[in-house]
Amino acid sequence: MSNASNQSQAKPLSGALKLFYGVGDCSFSLMTAVESYYFNFFLTNLAQFDLGIVTTITTIASLVDACLSWMYGAILNSIKPKKWGRYRSWLILITWLVPFIYAFQFIKVGDGVISYVIIVLAAILSHVVWNFPYVANVSMIAVAGKTPEDRSQLASTRAAWANLSNVLFAYVGMPVATVCAGIIGETNKFGGAAFVLGCIMVVFYFCHFKMFDGYEDVEEETGAKKDVGRTSGGDLLRSLGQNRHLMVLLLADLAKWMFNFVCMGAAIYYWTYVAENAGLQATYILISNILCIVGSYLSKYICNKLTTRNTTIITFLSMAVIAGIAFMMHNNWMAVMILMSIGRFGYGIAYACTPALYADTIVYSEWKTGKNATGWISGLQNVPLKVGVMTRGIIINSCLAAGGFVAGIEAADAGLKRAISMAFIGIPAIALLIAGILLLVGFGLTKQKVLQYQSEISTRKA
Repeated sequence: MSNASNQSQAKPLSGALKLFYGVGDCSFSLMTAVESYYFNFFLTNLAQFDLGIVTTITTIASLVDACLSWMYGAILNSIKPKKWGRYRSWLILITWLVPFIYAFQFIKVGDGVISYVIIVLAAILSHVVWNFPYVANVSMIAVAGKTPEDRSQLASTRAAWANLSNVLFAYVGMPVATVCAGIIGETNKFGGAAFVLGCIMVVFYFCHFKMFDGYEDVEEETGAKKDVGRTSGGDLLRSLGQNRHLMVLLLADLAKWMFNFVCMGAAIYYWTYVAENAGLQATYILISNILCIVGSYLSKYICNKLTTRNTTIITFLSMAVIAGIAFMMHNNWMAVMILMSIGRFGYGIAYACTPALYADTIVYSEWKTGKNATGWISGLQNVPLKVGVMTRGIIINSCLAAGGFVAGIEAADAGLKRAISMAFIGIPAIALLIAGILLLVGFGLTKQKVLQYQSEISTRKA
């Protein structure tokens, strides 16, 4: 192994990583918030597509995205590493393509089938391009974090920065879109916002690239040395099939993403039609995501007291109870704002915890199979995320249809208000309850066991 490799194994976390790892996630989440908050709204209220067309567009785009979500980590784990490392290289290789493709997801070109096709293709291709750097970025938690404490530190800092994006979006998202409306028109204003925020993402991912300099082995493949970091398809399948903890975590993690994406996508409908004051959306985004940041920041301290596993279980179950109460009070917008904001506090904790739990499953997998599948398992985090995106369109549009929503409607009756509240609050609450029970019963990786597995892996290598 090279000197650089030995140094990367022993190198402690830098001050920059401890404080600023996550600025790339902040810009990434700022960019994707355009989709999370306004994609469905763009299709129904700006492009004014029929609800059936909207459901078709969102379902096809998210279904393809979900079906491809498993492959990014597998590819990164299996191909020859690039110049700056197996994972770190991808933080800069193709990120610059994202703004140009992503913008067309929010641009209506004509009124026929071609308009639908462009939007669907842009949604699929932009996600493919940004998923490689996204997976590489989260993989670096396991690469640079040599201890559970280091991984918890990186995950927590990343989560705090990522959730700061939603606070910033309350001030940046719509203003940027409004400026773009004066340039490219009201209908396509979110396309302009997607481009601008995508460019910011490229810059801050480059910052991550610089921060991780020296933390990853730069694998060289020559006639005398085999690339030991590369894994076969069989290795990857074994790392999944022999890891029940990972399977349970993937299922439970879906609830976290459902809470995020479904609630974000349904929020504008709730404040417009149930609260009957669309202006409250900005206030809700601000308050809820300030609490989300606080939850992310405090998570490392809570995890040190309760362990990451126990913290996640308690958080999921508490969020389910809080959201359930909010649903019962869905006609009281003030109560909903308070309770759902507290729920976002819990989401901040869960967002910070789950990458650390995935890192624990990476340790278990290497202990069990003898192969390091960091990229593959880190990439599998994309699966519940993408399925969560897919459920957003299905759940929101199904609830809207059940409530009798039609494009251009100005007011909602009691049935539509309840249907919107079910999407915004009720269904995510049920998912969180199931997830908490799953982790309690099926995820058995305690801190003590992970430390034991790490010790045995180090002994084998020595």
